[in-house]
This record gives sequence, structure tokens and C-alpha cells, in this order.
Amino acid sequence: MSDRREFRDLATPEEARAVVEGLDIDPGTEAVPLADARDRVLAERVDATLDVPGFDRASMDGYAVRARDTFGAGEATPETLELAGTVHAGEEPDVTVDAGTAAEISTGAVMPDGADAVVMVERTTETDDGVEIRTAVTPGEHVMLAGADIAAGARALGPGTHLTPREIGLLAALGVDEVEVQSRPRVGIVSTGDELVRPGDELDSAAGQIYDVNSDTIAAGVEDAGGEPVLYPHAGDDFEAMEELLHEAADECDLVLSSGSTSASAVDVIYRVIEERGDLRLHGVAVKPGKPMLVGTIGESAYVGLPGYPVSALTIFRTFVAPVIRDAAGLPEPRTATVAGEMAVDERYSEGRLRYMPVGLVDDGEGATLVYPVDKGSGATTSLVDADGTVAVQPDTEVLPAGRTVEVTLFSPDVRVPALFGVGEDDPLWNRLLDRIEAPRYLPTGTADGLRRLRDGVPDVAVVAGPTADEEPGEELGGWTREWGLAVAPDSDVADLATLVDGDYRFVNRDGGSGLRRSFDAELERVADDRGASVAAVTDAIDGYELTAEATESPARKVAAGEADAGLSLGATAATLGLEFVPLGTERVRVLANRDRTEKESVERLRRLLGELDDLAAGIEGFEG
Repeated sequence: MSDRREFRDLATPEEARAVVEGLDIDPGTEAVPLADARDRVLAERVDATLDVPGFDRASMDGYAVRARDTFGAGEATPETLELAGTVHAGEEPDVTVDAGTAAEISTGAVMPDGADAVVMVERTTETDDGVEIRTAVTPGEHVMLAGADIAAGARALGPGTHLTPREIGLLAALGVDEVEVQSRPRVGIVSTGDELVRPGDELDSAAGQIYDVNSDTIAAGVEDAGGEPVLYPHAGDDFEAMEELLHEAADECDLVLSSGSTSASAVDVIYRVIEERGDLRLHGVAVKPGKPMLVGTIGESAYVGLPGYPVSALTIFRTFVAPVIRDAAGLPEPRTATVAGEMAVDERYSEGRLRYMPVGLVDDGEGATLVYPVDKGSGATTSLVDADGTVAVQPDTEVLPAGRTVEVTLFSPDVRVPALFGVGEDDPLWNRLLDRIEAPRYLPTGTADGLRRLRDGVPDVAVVAGPTADEEPGEELGGWTREWGLAVAPDSDVADLATLVDGDYRFVNRDGGSGLRRSFDAELERVADDRGASVAAVTDAIDGYELTAEATESPARKVAAGEADAGLSLGATAATLGLEFVPLGTERVRVLANRDRTEKESVERLRRLLGELDDLAAGIEGFEG
């Protein structure tokens, strides 16, 4: 009988937030040197113990005078005062300003005895008789009096003040060299799962290993929220090892975060650690992504178990955990930036739980902002950077229709709409073009998807390859040709397409939405016609025709790894990987612009760049502008 843990009673988002907020992660306070106090939060009031400035000082270069001696002075009626001496900043004055005299003075210098105002140097002229004053001044003019900035005994900064460079400057002016601040909560981060490997270590993809994305991602989020992340060694799915690691983290940290091993699976053991050694307060929350969430305690430390998929883990962290870390660190909630936009396409949803839908933004060229879903699934890390924010889709929503105005909560206030948004074929020359455009976003989802989205009016441009359709959406801005064919191992006997069809060779194809696949299928139709056979008969003869890969280089990489005899490939890819190449033809790559955005600045910039293809194509095998 399975011991599979089911999510029978999912907490509402409001209930989950209340449970997480009820965790005690108060780290206390600590004294830190002023040099280390930036971005910290004061734990107690700081009062001024001296006047700032501590003396009356000149606020500009000029002459220190008795104001009464300048009354009546003007451009046509100047007053000449005898020069009594000079006062420099940083030294004690050795002159006295008596009636009818003036002292030259520098900005920031101590006002000499007798003087009560400063005449700016631009309104004076030195003569053989002294200094000619061409304007009248009043007592205190161009003088900062002692304590004018802040007076001794005054309240300088209060508890809870976020110390930015401005506050650091004030504390330095007061002579403060150490301040009491809120301690940063120490947050232990433990990634679980036998399949995880730390970035930098060798990866065995054949064994199902993947790089540990969550540890560094969540650590960056903890630091951004004002916490001190502590990364612990990777834990597998062994109960005893995980228990030991979690207890070590709990002994050393205010909060422990784990990722993975929280879903309803017999191999997931982490919930048992909490149940047996701590207090499990919540298991599962009705949100998407992020349902498998644990909240509880381990000993004296608070604990939150995040889902294993990176998008889910980050969503749960940002929504529920980051606010309590900020609160414990004394930091205010960050300024939340929101943008209103119109749904570019229909989006259907009927799962009955709150959904934080990742979305991207695009400018329609006329000042309106369009919103499109970016959802490759919780396991797709590129969703973290392809999206600009989220739209909260309520549980009772069945469809968000195109044209509906929605509110997008941006991932950060500095998110900006991409200057150019494109979708379509992955291509080396196109990647070079993108490098010359400021702030682009491109989704290499293939020719078919690029055409589909362009028909829907979402992207600015689509990059498509392969045979040209009778009627394609968009205006062609330009294009180039690229050689395609079969990447084969150096010792392979595959010499042409007929050899592949008639022989016993393992083949890796591209997915049906790619331009390469379209060109390949067109060539197979020609072979079928020449043989008087059906296309199905020809494709059935190829071992692996149905074995497809989504990435452009994947088939060739399978060949390089010894897992296939031939793979559908660009000539440039085969050359890069050191493989033999059997050319089967050339195909044209076309850049199609959304007809409503041909005058958009970034599209115009792209049109100009397409005139420089010969230079851009230099060094790419098989490409011609």
C-alpha cells in the first residue's frame, strides 16, 4: 500500500499568508560600523551630540563683512572696504572684521569675529584701496550658522530608518562611527532531490541529472529581501541525511527554506522530518504555480518548504516568504510597480485556484501596452526571464479574453517593456542581429509558432524559415539563406538522403514547428515523388523520423555524443561541433514585421540592420546575406 501524501485540504492564499506571518524569525539587533551600515535598518534613535555645523561658516567664496557697512552699495554706488586679511577653510581665523573692513573668505571657512555676512566674490572687485562692494547684504546672508543643519540634542534619526547614503552622510557629520541596527535574519537554504547537481560540477544528463537552480535563485531573493542567505550542501532524498542537514540549518539559522520533496510522492520524505521533529502547520496552498508548500518549525527555527520547480519555488518565495524576511529585517515593503495593459490573446483557465500567471509586455507601437502569457510550465527556468510580471487570475475565472484590461504586477519597479519583441526560428545570424538592438526580447519557439503569434498580432516581428507559404502574415523586412542537411559522425556511412532512407541508421529529427523540419519534409516529398512512393513509406523507412528535438543544435549534439548516426542540422552547427556534414539544400530565413508596427522605432532600426547582413554573416558556415 502506498504512503503517498495527498493534498486533501489546500489552504487558501490568505490562510497560507497568515500561517507564514505567524512564524517567529526575529533576529534581534547588532552594532555595526558605519562603513557597513548601508541598507541596514536602525534599531534605536540617534540624537545629535553636537551642533552641525559646529561654527558659523561661509556658504560661498567672497568677503566676510559687517552687513551694515554694505547698506546703500550697488553697481552705480559701490562701497570700498579695507582688506583685513584672508580666512581659509579648515583653519582658525586670525583676523577681526571691524567697521569699514572685510576679510577674504573661502566656502566652508569659519566666520571671523565681527563679520555677520558674506558678499559673493562675483559682486566685488579688489582695488589698490581695498575691495569694492557692489551689492548690499543683510545679516546672516551667505552664512550657515552653527547648528543650522542640526543642533546638539536634536533627534537625528529614529528607529526603523532605512540607512541610505543620505543617512550615512548625516551620521558621519555627527561623528557616529557605529550604529545599532536590526540583524539580518539568517536564512538556511537546502535543495533536495537525488537528481540535483551544483552548477560547476559535472552533469550526467543520461542519468536524469539537472543543475540546482533553486539554491542560487532563492539565495538572491533572500538577500534582496534583507536576509542573510546560508547555502547548505545539497541533500538527496535520504531521510536520515536530510534530517541531519535540516537540524543543522535550524540550529544555525532563524529560518530554513528547502526546495523540492514537498509534492505528493512516496519518495518525498521531508514532511516526515517536520512531523516527527517539529511542527507541521500547513501542507499545500491553493495557488498556481506552487501548490506543494510546507510551513512549520524545526526546533526553535521557522521552516518553509518550497516546491521543486524553479518558477513555482520563486513564486511562493516572492508571494509568501519574502515579506516576512523583510519585516524581520525591518525593511518596508518595496514599492510595488503595476502596469495596466490589454490581453493580446485569449487565455483560458479553469483549475479553481488562484493563479499567478507569468506575462510579458509589448508596446503596440501606438502607446498601448499589450499583455501576453509566458507559461512554459513550472519546470522551465526561462520563464523567469521571459516574463515581466504576473497577473493574478482569480479561481472563478474561466477565460481572460483578448482586449480585456488586466493589471500586471511587475517583478521589480525597474522593469521596462522590451524595445523589440520577436518570436520564431532559432538562428545564429539572427542572434547577431539581436546583439545590435537595445533591450530586445526573443522567444525561439520555431517558425510555426512565430507565424501563429504574428497572425494574432502579438510580436513586433517573426523570424521564419523553410518553404514560403502562399500567404504569410506580416511585411518582409529582409532575410538571408542558410545551408542545411545532415550532421553525421566522422566515421558514418551516411552520404546522402537516399542512404539515410534505405540504410539502417539512427536519426534525430527536429520538431514539426521548425523551419528545418519544413525544409526536410519538403525534400522527403520530392524523394517520394521520384520513387513513386508515398511520403509515409519514405518517413517510415527512417529510424527515428518521429524522434524530434526542439532545440536547433540538439540533433547534432546527439550525433556528437554517439547517440545517433545522423541528425537534422545546419551546416554551421555541424562545423561548430566538429561533425561531418551532408548538405541537402539551402533555405531562406525571413524577418516578417507586424504590419501595424512597421513604423515602430525598433522595427525601423532592424530594417536598417538587415542591410548589413554581409558583415554580420562573416564567419558563419553556410550563411549568405
